[in-house]
Amino acid sequence: MAGGLVAQIRSLLDGDPGVRKVANDPVLAAELLLLFRMILADGEVEEHEMAIFRRICRESFGIGEDSIDGVIRYLNDFGYETNGSQALAMFRGLNLERRQALAQHMAEIAKADHQLAAQEVQLLRRVLDALGLQPVDVIKGGG
Repeated sequence: MAGGLVAQIRSLLDGDPGVRKVANDPVLAAELLLLFRMILADGEVEEHEMAIFRRICRESFGIGEDSIDGVIRYLNDFGYETNGSQALAMFRGLNLERRQALAQHMAEIAKADHQLAAQEVQLLRRVLDALGLQPVDVIKGGG
């Protein structure tokens, strides 16, 4: 059974440069995991949210469009090993700009469907608190 898991990980890493990039960078993996959790926060996966997630992957992290489905599978398959608190802990020591970028990306996904669900607001509030940020920090440029 463990051999099957190792083979699955090896095929993901060997076959896709985007998945390899995420798997080799725990902070990037944690960030994408938090973004994906924002997509799921209201209980519905909206196409608008996925489109923003894909754009963030391409523009902010240099993950090619052809790799994004593999990255999502990787997060689904291996993301259970990292809970939200663990993912946030990786960001506490990072510079202000990187923490702001995470919060901004999460807010962008939350607003994708033009309505904020209570669960999305709650998740974003917890993330801001954990990162030592204020709501104004989510606004581009931090005010």
